[in-house]
Amino acid sequence: MGRLQDKIALITGGASGIGRAAAHLFAEEGATVVIADRDEAAARAAVAAIGGRASFQRLDVTAEDRWIAVTDALVRDRGRLDILINSAGVSLLKDIETTTLDEWRVLMAVNLDGTFLGCKHAVRVMKERGGSIVNMSSVAGLIGSGFLAAYCASKGGVRLLTKAVALHCARKGYNIRCNSVHPSFADTPMLEGMVAAARNPDKLAASFTAAAPLGRLAQPIEVARTILFLASDESVFTTGAELVVDGGLTAA
Repeated sequence: MGRLQDKIALITGGASGIGRAAAHLFAEEGATVVIADRDEAAARAAVAAIGGRASFQRLDVTAEDRWIAVTDALVRDRGRLDILINSAGVSLLKDIETTTLDEWRVLMAVNLDGTFLGCKHAVRVMKERGGSIVNMSSVAGLIGSGFLAAYCASKGGVRLLTKAVALHCARKGYNIRCNSVHPSFADTPMLEGMVAAARNPDKLAASFTAAAPLGRLAQPIEVARTILFLASDESVFTTGAELVVDGGLTAA
């Protein structure tokens, strides 16, 4: 019997990185996994690698009509939604002076609006039966970084949105838990993209690796295991919490 046996899980950004690692792990633990992503080719490759417990839904997390369609389809076809992992996200390696308003709005739309819409429509379809929502924040939602101005703002917003959703659901008696996960720099395509865009990629890569006192990048599966705990019934008395997976970065 798996830790998520017979649960129905929707994972945004599940085509790559931490979302993909979570999708694999959830399927191994007995869940039926729906990978929701804009990148259909990568998502279908992830589904093929996982096998029969996985399927794909096209989802632009900034589009409310798609959120309604995807969550309603899950309830219609699967009977319910037990778990939502809001893992879709983008980054921007810029400080406050060089970030444009358009760049700010695009990043906020994905990282913060997308998480808001996911929570809103997960609560809508979960409130009769209960469930677990896990929002991917970051250590950048706990401490600042001069070269990640918009990203820090978005992930700080995710952190407090999570607490607001948790309190609302608890006080309404919905039996929906909402928690956030805060990884440090992880070995993902997003980080690779940030490094590739830097003026000195080798220097930036070395700084990311050295940032955590443990002296290495997080691996996606290491973060996914924390997500699994929050998604599972092992964490039934945990809501509004922020779990840090950062190799000691925020301990200093």
